[in-house]
Amino acid sequence: MDVSIQTIVARTLERSASPDSQVGRIAEWVGSNIIEGHLQPGDDLNSVALSKQFQTSRTPVRDALLLWEKEGLVTIPPRRRPRVALVSLAEVREIYVVRAHLYMLLSELIVTQASDEAIHALRPYQARLEEAVQAEDRDAYFWGNLSFRATEAEICGNVQVQLVLDSLGLRTLQLRHRSLASPGRMEQSANDHARLLRAYEERDAPLAIAMTRSLVLGGLAAVEHSGWLREHIEQNARME
Repeated sequence: MDVSIQTIVARTLERSASPDSQVGRIAEWVGSNIIEGHLQPGDDLNSVALSKQFQTSRTPVRDALLLWEKEGLVTIPPRRRPRVALVSLAEVREIYVVRAHLYMLLSELIVTQASDEAIHALRPYQARLEEAVQAEDRDAYFWGNLSFRATEAEICGNVQVQLVLDSLGLRTLQLRHRSLASPGRMEQSANDHARLLRAYEERDAPLAIAMTRSLVLGGLAAVEHSGWLREHIEQNARME
């Protein structure tokens, strides 16, 4: 299952009361710029400037920002400009721990329930990760990783696990993208994904669970060690 900002917006709009094409275009731009780090936590989102950029009224801009507010990517304070949401380190740790346990369950389900054909569907995504490492292309690796994970959720056979992971995933996307900037992180992640895939193919549940836990918590460690989130928390505290 290929994942892109367009598919994320489309899935999110399905849960929204206003699946308008203008809203979708603005949501794509805002979402991709937040996720890929072009917009940083605490950055203002000027609705007047966005309406001029997209040559529209402020209503579709407002609807697009409200869409991301519901998903935790944008904050809209009373009588102030909307801005990119800032999550605390405590929240990040809690989310990553929950994600780790959900993915551990997901890995066990894949080993015990997925067909050989379904597991083989992960192979092209693993190849994409390795190509992105060789090209040193962080964006390509990030979206390839999301596609690998989305395919895992699709083949695990449990819709509820997939829905819960979707609800948690958006709030951590920018952090997951940022964690790949740590030296050696992409290569380590690709190697761990390769070992995880072999564990699936060999029906080795303990190894698959251990590799999944290592992957998710390794991402958390990369976020913490980078100091990036702490820097933005301190910077925004000074601006308040």
